[in-house]
Parts: sequence; C-alpha cells; structure tokens
Amino acid sequence: MRFYLFIFVAFLFFSCSSSRGSKTTKTSFSSQQQQMILAADTSKAMRLFLLTNPSDSVLLRKKSLDVIPNPNDELLQHFVKRLYSTVTDSMSLGVGIAAPQVGILKNIIWVQRFDKPKFPFEVYLNPKIIQYSKKKQPCPEGCLSIPNKRATTQNRSYAILIDYDKMDGTHVTEMVEDFTAVVFQHEIDHLNGIMFIDHLEKEN
Repeated sequence: MRFYLFIFVAFLFFSCSSSRGSKTTKTSFSSQQQQMILAADTSKAMRLFLLTNPSDSVLLRKKSLDVIPNPNDELLQHFVKRLYSTVTDSMSLGVGIAAPQVGILKNIIWVQRFDKPKFPFEVYLNPKIIQYSKKKQPCPEGCLSIPNKRATTQNRSYAILIDYDKMDGTHVTEMVEDFTAVVFQHEIDHLNGIMFIDHLEKEN
C-alpha cells in the first residue's frame, strides 16, 4: 500500500513540476519551428510565406508570440541570422522582414534604419507601437509576401513611439520618424496578422 502511495505522490510531483516548467518555456520555439530554423546554416535564406499560397496565408493572418530576449539562446541566435539572410537575399532585397513571413510566429523583426548613417539593418524583439503621431504620410509600399504588388498607403503615421527588446536583453523606448517609421509600422503589422493591403481597403 505504501509503495502505491509513493508512486501516486511521485506522479503528482512530476506532473506539477512539468506544468510549472511549461510556463517558463511557453514562448520557446516549437519542435516544428526548430526544424525549420535548423534546416540550414545561418547564411541560407528561409522560404518566404506568400499570401497567394492558401496554406501560407492562414499563418500570415495569425498573431505572433513574444520571445525571451536571451543572448545565450543559440536557437534564437541562429534564427535571427537566418531571418537576416532572408531579407538581404538577392532574390528578396527587402527593407524589413517579420518572423511570420518565414513561417515562425514570433515577435521578431529586422528593419533597415534609413534614419541612421549607412542605413544599417537592426533586429528587434517584441516590438510594440505605444504611440502614433496624428500627422500622417503617404508612402509607396510593397511586401515580400505579396509578389508584384505595390501601392501607396495614406494613413501611416509620420512618427511613432516604440518599445522593444534587444538581443542582449535590454529594453528600449524610442521615437522613430519618416520612412523608417513606415517600415516599423509595416513589419509590426505582420506580427498582428495585418498586411499593408488591408490599409488600402480601409482607405477606399
């Protein structure tokens, strides 16, 4: 009887332990995402998900989840580098990219900073827009996930206040303006399942 009681208590302990552990890893990459990320080295671009592909479009319309900004997370490091290889690939040549565009529903984006010397690409984790300027700006936009489609949006804010995490774990609040602000708005939209063509529909 005591043996069965011990087994029951041990089962409860390990069940509770695994439940607590799951809370700390709920934002980690799934096994399927890991396979996608590790399918090639960091110099290789990942497959772009396209709105014109029915199965891809389902994922592109979903909201992404936050990630833990851990500089020791090798998988995160690997993915961020592959995402950069994708946006700078000769077949893509975009000015920004969001993780959902390669099938990974995580709040990670790369943005080319046209407001900085030499226009560097920078990566942002868990970016959020916390304030929009009332001033708007028209801007020609295209999207790596919508081939052969360009149009001018009219309702992008000229300036935005953003919160984000950096790869080293630090948290930053920053004001961004002009065209770079449009790139941020475009990429953060992707994290919420929104495409730039949705803005065009609202404006018409």
